[in-house]
Amino acid sequence: MNESNFKVLVIDDSSTIRRLVDNELSSTGYQVLLSPTAEDGIERAVSEMPDLILLDHQLPGTTGYDVCCQLLEDEQLAQIPVVISSTLRKKAYVEYVDAPNVVDMLPKPYSSELLLTTVKNALETAKMIVQSQQEGSAVPEIVGELAEADLWGSFDLFGLREILDLLNCSGKKGVLEIQMASGRVLAYTDRGRIQAVTASGVDASEIAAYMPDSLKELAPFIKVSVAGRNSSAIDSLVELLDNKMLDPRLLKKLLRLQAAFLMRRCFTGELRNFRFEGSVDTPPLFRKLPLEISLTALLVEGTANCDLAELPDIDQPVEFTRRNIRGQNLDRAGLSAMQMKILGMLSRRGTLDQFSDAAGATREEVYRILCGFEQADLLERVEVQNTSSVVVVTSDPAQVQQLKGFFDRNQNRFSVRVVSDWLALGLVLRRGQVDAVIVGWEEGFKTRLQQLQNSPAWNRCKPHLVGLCSDQEEARSVFEAGAFDSVVPAPFDDTSLLDALGQLETESPQDAGEPDSSSQQSQQEQPADVEAPLAVGASDSQTLPAGGSNV
Repeated sequence: MNESNFKVLVIDDSSTIRRLVDNELSSTGYQVLLSPTAEDGIERAVSEMPDLILLDHQLPGTTGYDVCCQLLEDEQLAQIPVVISSTLRKKAYVEYVDAPNVVDMLPKPYSSELLLTTVKNALETAKMIVQSQQEGSAVPEIVGELAEADLWGSFDLFGLREILDLLNCSGKKGVLEIQMASGRVLAYTDRGRIQAVTASGVDASEIAAYMPDSLKELAPFIKVSVAGRNSSAIDSLVELLDNKMLDPRLLKKLLRLQAAFLMRRCFTGELRNFRFEGSVDTPPLFRKLPLEISLTALLVEGTANCDLAELPDIDQPVEFTRRNIRGQNLDRAGLSAMQMKILGMLSRRGTLDQFSDAAGATREEVYRILCGFEQADLLERVEVQNTSSVVVVTSDPAQVQQLKGFFDRNQNRFSVRVVSDWLALGLVLRRGQVDAVIVGWEEGFKTRLQQLQNSPAWNRCKPHLVGLCSDQEEARSVFEAGAFDSVVPAPFDDTSLLDALGQLETESPQDAGEPDSSSQQSQQEQPADVEAPLAVGASDSQTLPAGGSNV
């Protein structure tokens, strides 16, 4: 409803009332006409044809009821809705029971808020009420009753991300109403992205407190923008934009921050149910400045600006790894270059320190980004295990069986993967941290080993290299050649294998896995998506059921 299009005629003999109503309604955008007497009021009604008459019950020489009757005698004037105002309340209102042009009552004294609410509601409902009272037809119980939803339900089974992914992946246009335990949030979607986020029942001052200093000057606009509905204030904002009196870039930053705040509240608050109504246009201000942003970007911005105390403990001993969820919306519109870089790094499991070192950013900055990705279900936390990761390269079934028994008995100390060739070993090294490599020595392996040791992946992991030899003599010559850190001759037993792997006990896997400058360079050179090589490595390997997770 655009208030600037409505005329309100005030017929009241009190100059104080006339001045109050004029100040309140005019400042909101209504065109206000003032009349001190019934005669002047009727004349103004004939000449101006107002949209609403605010009529005092007690007037000099007459009453508001007599004025209503005179208005009803004219076919056009009879259609003008009337709101009666009086200090007598019920005693006065009973006289108007049979007046079909009276749509509401405004008891005196009244506050500015009650005046504005009554006038707005009367204008929205007046036509229906006057027509129904004149014709004797039924009046609807709700004005602008919600249309039949195209999609609705509770959040007991489906999560909010799943619903938004469904709408954005299918490019649906409309509004998703998210009902929370306190308040509701409206997310407008179109062309596979979120175009606007508004709310009701949310304190605008909370969003103002959330704003960075660079946007503080725009804080007064939040009360208008968060509601999102048509109003004279919204029209004024759009007019300022049209006349280039307001920087659209700053205002769009404000609207984006507002959307991030509201979306984070949805993902951290108690949700009740949802309903989606298709083909609904975004509010006027957002049609002028659409967000065109992904859910992921809003969630990352939400965690980037929230109080750090709202996030899980930054010093938890965890690693982060990428999650791949079928049907998830892959759009990343709105993410910065730094955020995209960190998202690419998640193809390799690592700690917060490893990611912050590789990204060249502070721990807190990277942690906030990771928490945003976590809310978007793009990553998961994994507890850091106090086990060493070991990869075995051998094609000898007898060696595999011997090693299986050893690692079964030491499953709390090692996590193991067996691969059949050097190509698979290289792929595993690229995928994550490897603390030790056990090689079943065969002729011709030395050349392949030297090639692998010159690779960035090997230099990043710097694994302890253990050779398995068929006898003591072969072991001695291999060790003297300097190809291995430790050599274990046949027959193998737990003592000899533990001795060969003993160096791993002196440093934790986490310490061993921290990237140096060469590892940072290799991560930057590594393509963002290395899931395909991982799949190849997995298909060429077999896992010893020795407890612990695969590398």
